[in-house]
Amino acid sequence: MDISRVDHIGIAVKNLDETLKFYEDVLGIKCEGTEVVEDQKVKVAFLPVGETELELLESTCEDGPIAKFIEKNGGRNGLQHIAVRVDDIEKAIEEVKEKGYRMIDEKPRYGAGGAKIAFCHPKSTHGILLELSQRD
Repeated sequence: MDISRVDHIGIAVKNLDETLKFYEDVLGIKCEGTEVVEDQKVKVAFLPVGETELELLESTCEDGPIAKFIEKNGGRNGLQHIAVRVDDIEKAIEEVKEKGYRMIDEKPRYGAGGAKIAFCHPKSTHGILLELSQRD
């Protein structure tokens, strides 16, 4: 598997607009756009920092994965996942499985920003939700 860099860091937030004010006004990191990913029940804001992005994630419904994460996190915002850039996501998924580790996604799916993504199961990654991300 060829991992070229950390693609992004996903941060679950209760209120995207309020959180963006801090990142933009205090840290000076400008949002380069937002996107709603309907099948993941999430609204995403992209904040580039060098070659990596911070990805702020707000749930679009009460039963979405981000809403559930925040609830489990005591109602607080928090680090939700880390994504690494791979050159061939199908190959990367197979390598993870061949080495005996679990995937949440057996096949790539559509992610924010036009990426192909697949999540490794946190029980196989020592508690970290790790996303494999391929951008063409």
